[in-house]
Amino acid sequence: MDLRVFTEPQQGATYETLLRVAKAAEDLHYGAFFRSDHYLHMGSVDGLPGPTDAWITLAGLARETERIRLGTLMTAGTFRLPGVLAIQVAQVDQMSGGRVELGLGSGWYEAEHEAYGIPFPKEKFGRLEEQLAVVTGLWNTPVGERFTYEGEFYRLKDSPALPKPTQPKVPVLIGGHGAKRTPALAARYADEFNIPFASLEDTERQFRRVRAAAVEAGRSGDDLVYSNALVACVGRTDLEVKRRADAIGRDVEELKANGLAGSPAEVVERIAQFQGVGSQRMYVQMLDLDDLDHLELIASAVMPQLV
Repeated sequence: MDLRVFTEPQQGATYETLLRVAKAAEDLHYGAFFRSDHYLHMGSVDGLPGPTDAWITLAGLARETERIRLGTLMTAGTFRLPGVLAIQVAQVDQMSGGRVELGLGSGWYEAEHEAYGIPFPKEKFGRLEEQLAVVTGLWNTPVGERFTYEGEFYRLKDSPALPKPTQPKVPVLIGGHGAKRTPALAARYADEFNIPFASLEDTERQFRRVRAAAVEAGRSGDDLVYSNALVACVGRTDLEVKRRADAIGRDVEELKANGLAGSPAEVVERIAQFQGVGSQRMYVQMLDLDDLDHLELIASAVMPQLV
């Protein structure tokens, strides 16, 4: 079971805060540092000092870290044209020496689009499908050849399809709860399927759908990595667990029901339950980014017990 750090900077974080978390995650041997891609806070927090851009952040981290993998859960397809996104991700992959992964989703948070003047199209899923075709098509076009694409939403003509990522294949993550179109899209384009904030039952059901869609698309279900994202609230004592829950405005029992909460032993058992329904990777959502001791506790008391 691979543990990765997942952050939500729109809730209030500077680049320097994210850099501290990423460097700590690297030193503690987490598998990756991932961040969300949002421009507006959610809930009762004030979001100060304001949002940071996902790919600008990852470009900086690419130069200031050495080993840890870097990526998004999920880049919002509404924020970027696919040709531009392909250039951005390829460049950050070069800057990192080949450590980037692209999670790409359709975009869903209408309020942030209104707040920053970003168009919020009605038909988002069809756009996402074409974005995946364009981004992967540009990367897969051999150097010296040209890429042309005629879609309903995007058209590229005679593109040189440059630059190329450092990695022969940048891992692509697709995720979500959709019963039909999402598994089919994952089967066609994804190296990893992620289901965020899901129960054991929903996780097992969705993984089964994706495996079936992969077989239908001519792939093996085992071609994909299957992962979850869950909020973490771990403590050595009940008091420490409650302190961490209070710091993020959550209830301990709710977190135990819906996340990774409690003692290290309880969290190890909880992760094993997800592993039992097919999860191979866990994105540990860290909401209090100033609590680096939390990262260290999970690394020292949870990570060594996982298989």
